[in-house]
Amino acid sequence: MRRLLIALLLVSTSAVAERLKDLATIQGVRQNQLIGYGLVVGLEGTGDQSVPFTNQSLINAMQQMGVNLPQGTNLKSKNTAAVVVTGSLAAFSQPGQTMDVTISSVGTAKSLRGGTLMMTPLKGADGQIYALAQGNVMVGGVAGPGAPLKPGSITDGAIIERAVNATVGQGDYVKLELKESDFSMAGRIVEAINTYYGKGTAEAENGLVIKVRAPAKQNERVAFIGGLEVLEIKPATLIPKVVFNLRTGTVVMNQAVTLDECAVSHGSLSLVVSAAPTPAQTQAIPDRQLMVLKPGVLLADVVKTLNSVGATPEDMLIMLQSMKAAGALHAELEIN
Repeated sequence: MRRLLIALLLVSTSAVAERLKDLATIQGVRQNQLIGYGLVVGLEGTGDQSVPFTNQSLINAMQQMGVNLPQGTNLKSKNTAAVVVTGSLAAFSQPGQTMDVTISSVGTAKSLRGGTLMMTPLKGADGQIYALAQGNVMVGGVAGPGAPLKPGSITDGAIIERAVNATVGQGDYVKLELKESDFSMAGRIVEAINTYYGKGTAEAENGLVIKVRAPAKQNERVAFIGGLEVLEIKPATLIPKVVFNLRTGTVVMNQAVTLDECAVSHGSLSLVVSAAPTPAQTQAIPDRQLMVLKPGVLLADVVKTLNSVGATPEDMLIMLQSMKAAGALHAELEIN
């Protein structure tokens, strides 16, 4: 029988304040995705087989290096694989710096292990080349018969050739973008900034974007943003939430999840939350599969008690949904 696995996110009433940089980002400061098409050579017979575009790509590459091949030549090389190379160009990256790249097969290759990526231009969404990738492909894990094809990677495998023009803010302001839209969090951030830097420094445009007045000089603005990032924000009141994974039987909840008075009956299981005095907060009677609890009991104790009488994850989910529908469970219920 599957058991319920409980994960508790315990948050004390004296929670540590969060840094602003953990809650929001600076508008315009972001990564840029790059992509390119290339060839991996030097494979030990694990490359593409009978793939026309791989053959054509290899012929084109050899012709660019001065090797002339007759029209219609079919190389049938099992040591070559056509690949897509991807990477993320970090904000403010400069020419000459390096970045990591990931290599994924687009043909019939069985493995990229031991191969070498030929020089591959990496382009942005605007079609411009921003980096050149090349190097020995590393593939993690142990290869074996029937094992799925794993993508490869090259650490520092691409050299940046072009910088992306990025500005930190426009005019007298920089804008903060919360990682999640939250009006109450936006209000607390505005309050914290205005308390530290002075009234009128920050104002919220909505629950996601906050406009902050910043120095005009670039070096002063950078220092100002550095101070903003480490500004401590008062933590929000914990929102009761339960996450239930029906496949694994895992229940994740926070400490704010409690139950009001209710009575639930499901099959041979009975759950009663009552103000009547009991010897303990939770009480399990295995023969009757009866649970008696006090109002305000933590849901974590309920799950433990249900485990003790052999409840399945399906039983637990039905009872949770019933208690929420009856208004006894005051929490968000997310089912995966």
